[in-house]
Amino acid sequence: MAKKSSKSKGASAKAAEEHEVAETVQKTGDASNSEEIDKAFEEAMKDGAGESAKSGSGDEDGDEDVEIDVSAAIQASGGHLDLDKVTVKDIPGVGPSIAKKLAESGFSSIRAIATLPPKMLMQESGIGEKTADKIIKAAQEICKMEFVTADVVFEKRKNLGKIVTGSNALNEILGGGIETGAITELVGEFRTGKTQIAHQCCINVQLPVDQGGLSGKALYVDTEGTFRPERLAKMAMAKGMDVKEALKNVIYARAYNSEHQINILRQARKLIETQNVKLIVVDSLISHFRSEYFGLGALGPRQQLLNMHIHQIQQLCDTYMVAAIVTNQVQAKPDIFFGNPTIPAGGNIVAHGSTYRVFMRKGKGETRVAKIIDAPGLPEAEAVFKITEKGIEDAET
Repeated sequence: MAKKSSKSKGASAKAAEEHEVAETVQKTGDASNSEEIDKAFEEAMKDGAGESAKSGSGDEDGDEDVEIDVSAAIQASGGHLDLDKVTVKDIPGVGPSIAKKLAESGFSSIRAIATLPPKMLMQESGIGEKTADKIIKAAQEICKMEFVTADVVFEKRKNLGKIVTGSNALNEILGGGIETGAITELVGEFRTGKTQIAHQCCINVQLPVDQGGLSGKALYVDTEGTFRPERLAKMAMAKGMDVKEALKNVIYARAYNSEHQINILRQARKLIETQNVKLIVVDSLISHFRSEYFGLGALGPRQQLLNMHIHQIQQLCDTYMVAAIVTNQVQAKPDIFFGNPTIPAGGNIVAHGSTYRVFMRKGKGETRVAKIIDAPGLPEAEAVFKITEKGIEDAET
């Protein structure tokens, strides 16, 4: 009887425990959704790095013993390293296996490594934590990433490249054109000329420096399916360029979701180094993020992922001194009764991430109005331009 009573108590205790768990799950009905969102965010952060991390985990312990001698590298070069030519292979202490992993992951440039956080280098190349930390510190020492006086920065900024837009009025409010080493955000509702300017700059970047270009190529990431090579062809013909060559100098990729969009930019390093890319276009920046992450529960993960993506673009600009154009959508703000009820999408994350923010709206007929609403060294100003068959032109012409 005692045994039977003991079994009965155990069964009832188990039933009570199961009932309590069921109640807890019922009370937290949205828990599974929240976990799925968190899981999706984690997967996006790890995307593109999983396989390399697995391949690198087997010899990670060996990687930890690497000793990097920066002074030896500098002495071997006669006291001066050409940062445009030196690679990780040139640093004493970095073995061929580690150098191969870094090169295959797109990190052959010293500058590219110096601007990365160790965690990102680990995830994307599959090397160990201590090794990543040592390599980044060595790269920063070689690149002399330290305090400098304002006059040094002033002289450096004199050499920044600019890409003309096709409109002198628009160039003027932008300080000469689309600046290298910076993200220029074009924000506005549909049919305000954002994509047209992006297409025009893909042609203009190919022009010689004395004609307002950078003698380089463009990398175009299309998220909305609005890329049109025939439009590029008309713009190239208007400039007297060889249409076939002009189209070859625009490298195109269609991004089908936010993870794919981020992964394309991961692959961009190799293209920038080998293809003389001087302009990156992401049209549009936030489209996939808005469609995949919706509701207040997904706002946090979405903004974190978007923030990482914007820093990814800025890191490419800083490393390779390329220009970046990102287009952004708008959203309605129903509590505004006077003035423009539309505001840029993406919140403060996008606002802080962009170097130059240009708000665009429709004007009369074919004209469009562009207004500088945020820029580190430029005043708020407006410019009127028009969109013609030839491309972007001044409204007066």
